[in-house]
Amino acid sequence: MQNVTLEICAGSYDSALAALKGGADRVELCSALGEGGLTPSLGLVRAVVALPGLRKHVLIRPRGGDFLYSEEELQIMVDDIHIVRSEGVDGVVLGALTADGNIDICAMKHLMQAAGDMDVTFHRAFDLCRNPDEALEQIIDLGCSRLLTSGQASSAAEGIDLLSHLVELSAGRIIIMPGCGVDVGNAVDIISATDAREIHASARDSFSSKMNFRHAGVSMGKAGNDEYVRLETSEGLVARLKEVLMRFYSN
Repeated sequence: MQNVTLEICAGSYDSALAALKGGADRVELCSALGEGGLTPSLGLVRAVVALPGLRKHVLIRPRGGDFLYSEEELQIMVDDIHIVRSEGVDGVVLGALTADGNIDICAMKHLMQAAGDMDVTFHRAFDLCRNPDEALEQIIDLGCSRLLTSGQASSAAEGIDLLSHLVELSAGRIIIMPGCGVDVGNAVDIISATDAREIHASARDSFSSKMNFRHAGVSMGKAGNDEYVRLETSEGLVARLKEVLMRFYSN
């Protein structure tokens, strides 16, 4: 039986490095995970591309919020695709919707053309679609390699029924990759129930700042945030996740 591919969502260089050391097969590189992920900086892309032994996909998302994009935002996305493609990444992660909650076919064709022969993942914009069956067929027709989805639920564990249906409906024409809330405790249950062959997780843990001087009571972002604690991918959590997946597939 073929092993499952483990993709780690990495929002920093340290997280990408932890994913590599922990045994991940691929990273989805992004920034601002608190916003659901945004396009990372060029400097971060270049640094992660230099890491050996790891496939690199880059999120193309110009802002937080919905996935209804203006012409100007779509041009930004096209430019970002061209930039990361020139840096040698293996793939891009993207998606666009219409105001009616359907796949924006016109916008997606422009983005797919910019991606060329790169691997393309349609991301969790799918989870906000009106009709998942119709959307899946459209994503397949567009030529996307995979679909990242929680099964239109708040987590992949809660979306197992739709995830299983999508795997069956896709019939091998596209990779269905469960993601959102995947961890060591539920990963095996998700892949066992859905028969998925790829899975997406962040494997993050809290890390304390190394700052000696700390100015308490001042937040750089959301009020009440602790600027001296950050969430990063944990090498240990990635390794444990990889271990339980390998053990499952070896049985």
